Amino acid sequence: MLSGGGNLGVSQVGMLRALVERGILPDAVIGTSAGALNGAVIATTPTLEGVDRLTDVWCSVRTSEVFPGGKLSRAWNVLSRDDHLFSNEGLQAVIERAAPAPTFDQTAVPLRVVATDLQSAEEIVLAAGPIAPALLASSALPGVYPPIEHDGRTLVDGAVTNAVPISHALAGAVERVYVLDVSGGGPGDRPIRSPLDVAVRAFNISRNQRFDLEMRNTPDDVDVIVLPRPDDNRELLDFSDALMVIIEAHALVAKFLDAGPATMVNRPPKRRWWQRRRDRVA
Repeated sequence: MLSGGGNLGVSQVGMLRALVERGILPDAVIGTSAGALNGAVIATTPTLEGVDRLTDVWCSVRTSEVFPGGKLSRAWNVLSRDDHLFSNEGLQAVIERAAPAPTFDQTAVPLRVVATDLQSAEEIVLAAGPIAPALLASSALPGVYPPIEHDGRTLVDGAVTNAVPISHALAGAVERVYVLDVSGGGPGDRPIRSPLDVAVRAFNISRNQRFDLEMRNTPDDVDVIVLPRPDDNRELLDFSDALMVIIEAHALVAKFLDAGPATMVNRPPKRRWWQRRRDRVA
């Protein structure tokens, strides 16, 4: 279960590496917003190859790509009464580089993507048809990116209704759920420097309350393992230092898993994975 979280979603890449290295592979993947993108790739390729591809993607993302234009263009969008501040063309390019399966029925393991119906206020689970528009819809932060017309609905970010939809992972005979939650924290989690930070902080309050409710409603016979995450105080528009955050998240989760109840199947390779990546790039 991979939460939303915008640029904080980069931590999930390190978390996924620690899981896959230990042979902890998914029977199904559920994702929201940024977590939907990460989840779509790992559902398509549930191996270290998939994690490597995510690493390359996140390390290549630049703010100007996913939040194009300057202050004047954003002001014009507001004055012209448009329904968004930024084009989603950059997001589309990121999805193309990530190369998830074209359709839901082509993933290696089942994938579920959560979005929100802007008209009915329903939480929508997308599980059929093309994956790319589902990812755009799940990541369409209201007011920031344009809503997505998909399958007869007007859809926006799934985190509006449920940033960490654990309940969708509990269908059927489930014994354990790994939760990769990077969806925001308490009052001291990130500094407020702009009006957008205020909106994100308010969004996080709603997310946390829904997550608490989901956890309280989890059956006692299901192990819900919430993986630790590194501190990440970057602003919403900051995509720098991606590899550093991935390395920190990997180390943190690897230590947690090795000390916890999960049975480890494979040991991590002796050579550091980020050294191998740097050698490959060089």
